[in-house]
Amino acid sequence: MDTILYMLRDPNVQWVLLGTVLLGIASGVLGSFALLRKQSLLGDAMAHAALPGICIAFLIYGAKSMSWFMIGAAISGLIGTYCIQAVIKHSRIKEDTAIGLVLSVFFGAGIVLLTYVQHHGKGNQAGLDSFIFGQAAAIVGVDVQIISTIALALIFITFLLFKELKLITFDPQFAQGLGMPVKWLNGLLMTLIVGAVVIGLQAVGVILMAAMLITPAITARYWTERLDHMVILAGLVGAISGVIGTLLSTLSRGMPTGPLIIMAATICFIFSLMFGTKKGLVPRAIKQMKVKNQITCENVLSSLYELSEESLLHTEGKSMGSFSLESVLDLRPTHTLVLRKVLKELRQKKLIFIEDNGFIGLTEKGLKHAHGIVLKNRLMDMYLMFESKFPESNWREGSMDLLNGPKEIVEELRSLLKDFGKDPIAYPLYEAKCKRNSAGLQSILKGSAGPL
Repeated sequence: MDTILYMLRDPNVQWVLLGTVLLGIASGVLGSFALLRKQSLLGDAMAHAALPGICIAFLIYGAKSMSWFMIGAAISGLIGTYCIQAVIKHSRIKEDTAIGLVLSVFFGAGIVLLTYVQHHGKGNQAGLDSFIFGQAAAIVGVDVQIISTIALALIFITFLLFKELKLITFDPQFAQGLGMPVKWLNGLLMTLIVGAVVIGLQAVGVILMAAMLITPAITARYWTERLDHMVILAGLVGAISGVIGTLLSTLSRGMPTGPLIIMAATICFIFSLMFGTKKGLVPRAIKQMKVKNQITCENVLSSLYELSEESLLHTEGKSMGSFSLESVLDLRPTHTLVLRKVLKELRQKKLIFIEDNGFIGLTEKGLKHAHGIVLKNRLMDMYLMFESKFPESNWREGSMDLLNGPKEIVEELRSLLKDFGKDPIAYPLYEAKCKRNSAGLQSILKGSAGPL
């Protein structure tokens, strides 16, 4: 800890840290839009296309100047973006092929110019090769001021036009229908992304700049489904990656800052991939396990209800009976390991009982609970059979409880159940037994299924 505090007193470390933090925020914010517009590779193309502009700027100015390099990189990057759009528009080449074509051509031209510069009279003083892999340690106070100014401007413009950029990202046709200048906004967004790429070339380099744009954005995507939250989280991940990468490169002499920043962002991504609340692998596996257990519980209860229904019919409502595990599995096969866990849970909830010989039966509480499950499943079967008769609804997706739907539809579905002889009767038969109803079996069968 003392070592880190000592390093933070170094002005050079402070400058580099400030530059990488602002770069991370700007890259994360703008990378979110690039990711959602499915233009992730566009940032890579812009970064590679910027290399010829840097070399040409050096040849024109004759010395190393961050301002001139950024201007040259921005112009070259925008030309590369325009070339990609032109190739897509005026040919049958698809976007990914056009990006790869322009990327390789511009990067090849940049390497040729870079080789020429290295053989130039002042080539050894230029240090242009650092723009390929990045060299954050070479950033000085003036460079940080330029990077900070541009980064803050990019962030400010993005939040100022956040609603407009959000609309053209998700529904450009609707935005155009509202009279928004969609083409102008698209051009502005591309310019902002080019700006983020340009300010990151010195720290991260041409090759890794695409990762700086995309990794924080995809990391944030695993934690939220709201764009505003995603933009903030992506900027935060980018800033944290910048801090970690800079401190690690300072602690480890000779280690490049740019790759360490990307490694830090990658670690954040791996953690989000595993534990992200929205799309993480672990929460998804837990959710799937819960759903699987719930389905298995309902299948077991439904099977026991149907078996109990037959038993009550044969005994004229006197006995629900108990059944072997094989007879339950014959109706709805289930994996043995999941079944054991489910049976334990159902027993703890006092929905079933298990006899010494291994036979299983429904308790009174379990019979009532199973009646609701079977009734909903059979109503859904009727709904799917006669779906064209009913108004459009979202029952098929399971987002609404069918029993809580419109009363007239539920009543019509229950009438269809009775017509097809599918009305669940085990619980009404059991209720009749408990109440010692004097009515015979036929009168019970003609009655309603009873309230849940």
